[in-house]
Amino acid sequence: MNIEKGLIAKARSECETLLEQQGVLGVVISSVDGFDVASAVTGNLDPAKIAAMASSIAAIGVVVSQEAALGASKSVTVNTADGFVYISNIELAGTLCSLNVIANNGAILAQIIYHSGEVKKRLGLS
Repeated sequence: MNIEKGLIAKARSECETLLEQQGVLGVVISSVDGFDVASAVTGNLDPAKIAAMASSIAAIGVVVSQEAALGASKSVTVNTADGFVYISNIELAGTLCSLNVIANNGAILAQIIYHSGEVKKRLGLS
């Protein structure tokens, strides 16, 4: 992966900003092949494991959307008993990645989707 260090530092800062949202436990930007590019987490969350698992989930979203002829997959949400994981596509310096947000029941999905979009805009992406 060929992403300059300055952009990685900016991405890490954006992860920290998103982590400040109510209920957010972790934010990981990962490569499509499952490696942690930038992250901010609380507690015992392991960014490397999140990156690897989110990569697989995002890949499933791509295959399902293609099979159903619904166009390109933009995001995948995993709802759980105690929160959710929101995985959305993001591009860093021409490299496709995913923005992964892990949140508990204190977070509101719509707000996380909105703030994730704002992170993409601040990173110079839409």
